[in-house]
Amino acid sequence: MAAGLARTRVREQLRAWGLEELVATTEVLASELVANVVRHARGPTRLRLIRGRSLICEVSDAGAAAPRIRRATELDEGGRGLQLVSALSQRWGTRYTDEGKCVWTEQPIAWAGTPR
Repeated sequence: MAAGLARTRVREQLRAWGLEELVATTEVLASELVANVVRHARGPTRLRLIRGRSLICEVSDAGAAAPRIRRATELDEGGRGLQLVSALSQRWGTRYTDEGKCVWTEQPIAWAGTPR
């Protein structure tokens, strides 16, 4: 699954759920996680959004290596994706499955009557 397709799917689903305020951030999160699979892991890749008290964005792949935050220098062209994921999500992590791993992010959902 390419990052562009992931962004499209995220946008469509969040609009269907009435969560337009989360579209931009979730598009970036999904795009970064999918791009990491393309660069560092192997497929098949699966994107899943879970709506509950918070919004969970999961990207699964067949790789076994856990992602880790790199400290990119000013001259590095890459290596900032997980820093971005960490900054944009409330929490994120990795869990292992029988097929590989799943990297997930969590974002709060502001409900009517809930302070933002």
